Amino acid sequence: MDFGIAGRKAIICASSKGLGKACAIELANEGVDVIINGRNNETLEETAQEIRNATGVDVTAVACDVTSEEGRAKLLSACANPDILVNNAGGPPPGNFRDWDGDEWHKALEANMVTPILLTKAVIDGMIERKFGRVVNITSGAVKAPISILGLSNGARSGLTGFVAGLAREVAANNVTVNNLLPGPFETDRLTATLQGAAKKNGTTLEEEWAKRQSSNPSKRFGKPDEFGAACAFLCSNRAGFITGQNWLLDGGSYPGTF
Repeated sequence: MDFGIAGRKAIICASSKGLGKACAIELANEGVDVIINGRNNETLEETAQEIRNATGVDVTAVACDVTSEEGRAKLLSACANPDILVNNAGGPPPGNFRDWDGDEWHKALEANMVTPILLTKAVIDGMIERKFGRVVNITSGAVKAPISILGLSNGARSGLTGFVAGLAREVAANNVTVNNLLPGPFETDRLTATLQGAAKKNGTTLEEEWAKRQSSNPSKRFGKPDEFGAACAFLCSNRAGFITGQNWLLDGGSYPGTF
């Protein structure tokens, strides 16, 4: 299938590794020039070179913290008018809501709600003028089925979801779409860290927690990052112009509801 986006430009936040990197790779495979981002310059440059070698597209690496005003300005200076924006940031730590004060909540909201809103604000009018734009927010399966220990994530990402529901309808007539991708368990560093925490709490091993978590999923496995990246690339394509304001859940069937 020809996605029709070769030659477009995409900003992918938090894309030196994990699901963000997977999105950058799949967009690059479609001929999209990518602006990737991460905090660790060494890891970021390694990823940039990997994508260049594999795809031949133009890759710009911007080392910064996009959750800060300075970081967002640096990222946008590298590409002020992207055709595609993939918002992504590491999730806040798990815990008990009784232990969180205002600082923890503000950090979670800044990273997982305010930052994607401000980046979208910065680029969406240009997309409207050019009559093409794709904004994809990487949120979490916890938006659909909240996880008690991830209260910070549940709250911040749900706030972003509500914002997107309204914005998507305002810009759809201009061939600009805004959608959310909700990952369940994927083979990433984040999942490994979560399972290591569970192993420490339960007095088990990482391998035991890994196997237990896999067996509880209807697919009996975890998702592969390239599967997630492919879904992102499709949403960013010309073929997906009639899909907007949606929350795509990629979880191997673990969400038990009908809707």
